[in-house]
Amino acid sequence: MALSFDPQKLPVIGVDDHLPPVAAAELLQGALRRRFAVPPPWTPEITTEPRFTERAPARASVLIALAPRREMTVLLTQRTDHLTDHPGQISFPGGRVEPTDADAAATALREAHEEIGLEAAFVDVLGALPTYTTGTGFIVTPVVAFVRPGFNVKADPFEVAEVFEAPLAFLMNPANHRRHAIEVAGVRREFLSIPWDGVDERGEPRRYFIWGATASMLRNLYRFLVA
Repeated sequence: MALSFDPQKLPVIGVDDHLPPVAAAELLQGALRRRFAVPPPWTPEITTEPRFTERAPARASVLIALAPRREMTVLLTQRTDHLTDHPGQISFPGGRVEPTDADAAATALREAHEEIGLEAAFVDVLGALPTYTTGTGFIVTPVVAFVRPGFNVKADPFEVAEVFEAPLAFLMNPANHRRHAIEVAGVRREFLSIPWDGVDERGEPRRYFIWGATASMLRNLYRFLVA
């Protein structure tokens, strides 16, 4: 679904630097495993976007893949510009549930393999966050997992323009979360963005504009980790 506005040109109406970042010790592998093994009481901050289409809702899953390096990173993709849903946007690997998928994790693993060539043997699923419903009608289950050292990725050029990694600590610091608002078809839409200045696959500096559903699911992960 093509956008009628450029989210990067909208004014920032708020920055959440009053909220604490997730402590560095809580972003280590052991701490993350313990958090998912014994989840605390918590409530996701954002669960549903205003609908922009009348089509029937569809179940989907995405993989929030955490890569333990010198610091923990998150695998993200830049979608190609010709896709019907969310073209050109930054997202997690993922897609629609298929009848043959055993569960939400199976969907996320299958889609990650199809989109970025990530082998399931290198993925260690930790758990899932509550569903997030997009304005395009997808009811998305975010599946959180570690990827073991030695994994490789190879983007499907039809769906994925680029695969990159962003630091989890940066994404889990609300001082980096921006708030925006726009009215579309008479409905006010508020959304988050998390702009990150990284380096692309050619080694060139680039700003990655993470926003919308991807930013909201990262915000829910933040709420889970600070609960």
